[in-house]
Amino acid sequence: MKPSIGRALMGIASALALVVGAGSAATAKPGGPPHEPGSLTPDACAALVGHEIPERAIDLPTGGASVETAEWADDHCEVTGWIRAVSAPQDMQFQVNLPAAWNGRALQFGGGGFDGSLVTATGTYTAQPNGTPTALDSGWVTLGSDGGHQGDAGFDGRFQTDPELLMNYGQWSVKKAHDAAWHVIDAAYGAEPTWSYFIGGSQGGHEALDAAARYPKDYDGVVANYPAYNVAMMHIGAVTFRDALLIDDGAGWLSPAKTQTLTDAVYAACDELDGVADGIVSNVVGCDETFELANVRCEGGVDTGDDCLSDAQLRAVRAMTTDDDLGFEIEGNSIFAKSALLQGAFYQGFAGFGTGPYDQGLQFQVLDATSRYGVSDGDPDHDTFAFDPADHTERIQELGEIMDVTDVSLNRFRAYGGKVILTHGTIDDFITPHNTVQYYERQQEQFRHRLGGFMKFYMVPGWGHGQGAFQAQYDGLGAIVDWVEDGTEPAGLVASDGNAGADRTRPMCEYPAWPEYDGEGSPDDAGAFRCVAG
Repeated sequence: MKPSIGRALMGIASALALVVGAGSAATAKPGGPPHEPGSLTPDACAALVGHEIPERAIDLPTGGASVETAEWADDHCEVTGWIRAVSAPQDMQFQVNLPAAWNGRALQFGGGGFDGSLVTATGTYTAQPNGTPTALDSGWVTLGSDGGHQGDAGFDGRFQTDPELLMNYGQWSVKKAHDAAWHVIDAAYGAEPTWSYFIGGSQGGHEALDAAARYPKDYDGVVANYPAYNVAMMHIGAVTFRDALLIDDGAGWLSPAKTQTLTDAVYAACDELDGVADGIVSNVVGCDETFELANVRCEGGVDTGDDCLSDAQLRAVRAMTTDDDLGFEIEGNSIFAKSALLQGAFYQGFAGFGTGPYDQGLQFQVLDATSRYGVSDGDPDHDTFAFDPADHTERIQELGEIMDVTDVSLNRFRAYGGKVILTHGTIDDFITPHNTVQYYERQQEQFRHRLGGFMKFYMVPGWGHGQGAFQAQYDGLGAIVDWVEDGTEPAGLVASDGNAGADRTRPMCEYPAWPEYDGEGSPDDAGAFRCVAG
């Protein structure tokens, strides 16, 4: 990025630090139980069209906002609007859904990837159990946004060349959508929400942690599933994958068949370490101690086919499954966390290694997007295969300050009574679970014995990046509401498998515990497992 753009962007962020940190006085948490439910009619819904939201109602730089549409659908009003940019080439879209009979609560939905498309917030939240009522159907106001810009599907990083759009994505869109929605809610019901929550996964999990850490007076509880809390580190650190697969001029690359051979060997060695053969590796520590990578080595170390790995491919696997020190810090951390490839992660399909060493998969795509646009400002001569992070440390660190929440303290959120449920799956092949372990360990260092009073962390065996051998679904909303409003800490949480045709449940164990089959009862029943540590 051109130095002048970078300085301008950080100048905006610095100038607003006090405003953003203070939160909105209008959204400070009131005491007592929720007020009586509000009500809304189709006529009152239609009257919201053209509603204006002044600049002063949004505690970040905007040109104000306005409601574009307000349409009645069954028993709720779907409102869409635009938050006007100050200087960016795009405005920001938001949606807020207003039930006919409101319970006084609001739930903000997070986005995914690079955002860029409107989150309507009319359906299920991340990891919600199949067949359960949506929050909207249960009387909640729900809201979402496009993350501050519009873009193509996938990882379209072009927005990163504009300072305002980048700040929107990195941290501002959460607050802007919140404040605009609160103004609409007040116009519709004559009152603001008593309780405010945020739920998301991946980038939405990142946004949940942003909500808690950056805007602590605006939210009572957040649920962050497999969060992309450190975008700059994850994307730039993906040079680890790039370089591993390029070992010996591409001899390190793993085809889907080779990858399947490796993961089959991992499951053969580790599946039953939890007491039952169920296609899930639950005892990850035991797997690390049991699995021998040398057992899949081709004879003589030479590539002889899909049923084994060459020495170059074994070197690639070791590189990807070892913490990698970038040599400089991004938001207080220099370590790109190791992959879970040797613990059951599949690395097939969208998250695989691509079709060849010079046509790599998802990890290369995110590296390409952020290095090309966030670091190199869309330079047409940018070559991602030749990109060296060490040549751009200052700009990468600047991106970390904008897009990462690694080193932003949750202390004010804790002080205001906020609660966090944090989850990750053990076989996530996009955001490695060890990345979230890093985040949790930072919280342990800061809060020590106080951490359990406001944060619970669950590592779910077999869960990938929203899919996996065990597609976890659990009542995160119910758990966070009970904790916030009644003081009932999460206990005995159970996840169901959302895969088609699956009919099994597992206990959700607080990290570092994992579920072990006790030898009696159906292995499809969570009651047949107990959480064990170590």
